[in-house]
Amino acid sequence: MTAPSTLGLSTEARNLHWLLSNLVEEVPGVHSVTVVSSDGLMLLSSDPGLGLAPEGRRQHDGPKGPRGSSADLATIVSGIGSLTIGAAKLMDGGGVKQTMVAMDEGSVFVMSISDGSLLGVHATPDCDMSVVAYHMALFVGRAGHVLTPELRSELRKSMESAQ
Repeated sequence: MTAPSTLGLSTEARNLHWLLSNLVEEVPGVHSVTVVSSDGLMLLSSDPGLGLAPEGRRQHDGPKGPRGSSADLATIVSGIGSLTIGAAKLMDGGGVKQTMVAMDEGSVFVMSISDGSLLGVHATPDCDMSVVAYHMALFVGRAGHVLTPELRSELRKSMESAQ
């Protein structure tokens, strides 16, 4: 995780960190995960720059993933979220629930969280999309109701102190 130690954080914040770690560890093909607030700020993220995923699984190297930092994935997720929300408004399509971008060398999934925040996942091109979407929905279901303004503020401060 790019966030500092969870010591000193509230129970809710520690639980969200655990849920995010669990998503990366348990879903085959997932490179990195981030949660972005409705105003585009990264609240939680896994660390895509270490080269190894949890439990020794090989993670992407070099140009196959967001360059440099977990903030890059957060920027991508925020941009995709903004674009799809604008498109849905233009088409009178209602709220955007989920977006998936399939590329030659990977996939990006973005799912809305109840408060306007977004969950983003960068995965391998051969990942099982239905498994990724299922685990994202589980995360959103578990995290959505606890992501209060107070918790978002705590998570932002935690991310700022880690940088």
